[in-house]
Amino acid sequence: MSLGIFRGTCSSEYSEGTVPRFSFEKVTDITLPRISFGGKGVAVVTSATRFDSRWEGLFTLLGFQIQKCVRFFSTGPYLTLGCNTGDVLLFDPAKEQIVTLHGKTIPKELKDEEMIGASHGWVFFSDRRDRTVRVSDIYNPFASKSNPTVIPLPCLTDLPCEQIEQVCNVAMSSSSPLEEDCLVAIKFSGDQLSLCRPGRDLEWINLLTPFHCCENSNLMYSKRDHRLYLPAPGGKHLFSYHLNSTADPAELHELVYRGPPELDQSEWEILSSCSRREYLVESSSSDERYLVKWYAHGFYSSVLKGIDYETKRFMVFSEEETTEGKIMCYTEDIGDMCIFIASNEAFCIPASSCPGLKPSTIYFMGRGLGSYDLTTGDTHHYKAPGGVITTPYWLPPFST
Repeated sequence: MSLGIFRGTCSSEYSEGTVPRFSFEKVTDITLPRISFGGKGVAVVTSATRFDSRWEGLFTLLGFQIQKCVRFFSTGPYLTLGCNTGDVLLFDPAKEQIVTLHGKTIPKELKDEEMIGASHGWVFFSDRRDRTVRVSDIYNPFASKSNPTVIPLPCLTDLPCEQIEQVCNVAMSSSSPLEEDCLVAIKFSGDQLSLCRPGRDLEWINLLTPFHCCENSNLMYSKRDHRLYLPAPGGKHLFSYHLNSTADPAELHELVYRGPPELDQSEWEILSSCSRREYLVESSSSDERYLVKWYAHGFYSSVLKGIDYETKRFMVFSEEETTEGKIMCYTEDIGDMCIFIASNEAFCIPASSCPGLKPSTIYFMGRGLGSYDLTTGDTHHYKAPGGVITTPYWLPPFST
């Protein structure tokens, strides 16, 4: 729900005995928090985002008692660490502990397959030999231990001059691939984007992303727009596909930025030498959308005997509706939200829904493992559990 803000001006001179005339000009729209009204003058806030002191002061002035309601999950978000015989290993960033799911039967069809992505807690596996793809809930703590769900998808096919050996990430339009209208999308390293509906399509729909500029872009599905989005390198444009018209060419959206951070010239020079990735993330509990820019400095590591990365900075831009259209506004405060970024479809959740999570924080995996406080700019590194992590996917919280 949004509220229009107007500026009023007197359009005629006022004198005694006359009625002044006013004209009003719309300045902007602001998004209201999700609020329901209970009995006895109680305003119940059902969204955990952006209900700051301004709103609290307004409703208190109107005589309402504020009651904030946050949905609590049964688990926190986890990072996948892999499977041992009979065990599934996860990392809990809130407690900085390994969580072991004992007694899990690894389906035989998954034993020789590698993980290629994750979305909504479902993990995607593929066999390079025959290009089969399967989706499973084996990492869900509440899924069946003896008989986890495994959903076969069509074998992957490649477009001419494209390769499908390396996957950037996957995305789903629903919280479960078992839902009737669920669409699965796989973005490969290159220009190929493959789509299918589990249980309905016998083969993948293969598309070419435009202009060869989205080779390593990260895919995101927007429930708000019913579109798949790909941020172009540099974050100046978005490409989108509508689920009901995937045959149509991708739409190009130009991003307009406002209020960049105030940094010294030396800081900008450091950032310009960094490798950068862009992620689009949308809150499932509100209409908020963010573009995240991740700056990491590459260097040779004698331990890894290859290139390693050190995170230098994250920049977050919040999408705001204005009279000029949608503007991406730089922010160092995303309220109670925290963002999770890795090779999976990025997601964000209220920190207050999972004890131990820090608000206005980015949890990252890929170029290091850690968390970044947007307010202070401090980075906290986690010790990689069990050495090098080969399956770097965040899973959102699970509920019974």
